[in-house]
Amino acid sequence: MENNNKKILIVEDDEDFLFILEKVFKAAGFMVVTAKDGEAGINAAVKEKPNLILSDVLMPRMDGPTMAAKIKETNKTTPIVFLTNVSGEIKNTDGAPFKYLMKSELHLNEIVEAVKIKLNIA
Repeated sequence: MENNNKKILIVEDDEDFLFILEKVFKAAGFMVVTAKDGEAGINAAVKEKPNLILSDVLMPRMDGPTMAAKIKETNKTTPIVFLTNVSGEIKNTDGAPFKYLMKSELHLNEIVEAVKIKLNIA
């Protein structure tokens, strides 16, 4: 299955979950780039120019919202979808709440479908 050569960047510090996400998205036809923290995520976003970024919220070195704010300084068009297990409203660095997917409440195929919808390829 091909998804129009869409490239996604997955930023996740849990290596096991990152491995699983990478396999699932590759099986769904996506090109996948990975990073293990927010700083590496910024570097990968600049270098790889993904169509979408799927990021954890809580990570070492730099959290997801901080990484997203830095990416948005130079790239306002790439959508960023957050994954987390943190419940409650999470604020972006500008104080606005952002939408996110709860890892523990979704099956992997539902995460893939959410990405497809965001990229208008569902």
